[in-house]
Amino acid sequence: MSNTATLSYTWAPVGEQPVISCKQIKKERVTGFGTVNPLTGQLTVNFAPKGNTVTFKKHLKSVLRAYKDKKKIIVYVDNVRYHHAKALKLFFSAHPELEIRYLPAYSPDLNPVERVWWYMRKRITHNRYLSSIKERIAKFWQLLSQCVFPNNLLKNICVIKY
Repeated sequence: MSNTATLSYTWAPVGEQPVISCKQIKKERVTGFGTVNPLTGQLTVNFAPKGNTVTFKKHLKSVLRAYKDKKKIIVYVDNVRYHHAKALKLFFSAHPELEIRYLPAYSPDLNPVERVWWYMRKRITHNRYLSSIKERIAKFWQLLSQCVFPNNLLKNICVIKY
């Protein structure tokens, strides 16, 4: 996730080109880890300065806490390198209730959390300037704070509509 504005379509009077201010002084980035339960809409999110094995493991611990009463937790992930890290093998063997399944390469449409990120960008950064990554994260929590519990908003967003 970055603090970069995303340009998108917008309504404007005929003949008037809308101007979107994107005063990007410095580019800031953080890694957002998100897991969404498409059956309930419950979202588990962590932000870290960098995506790596350590920060991914921290996110998985959050998922385990959120679903501590479940016998089986299946998490679908993409094929970024640290999802396959050998250093996680011991962690997975200590948590047999947690199972990681890998999505096919180049198939973000199959990952429900990608639709959550799309919704977030549409509502927070499309045609809007945010001065810092801190401001974007604050807007994210303002928008999706109710989604840490089961909810219909994300349940509907996660449905694949073909």
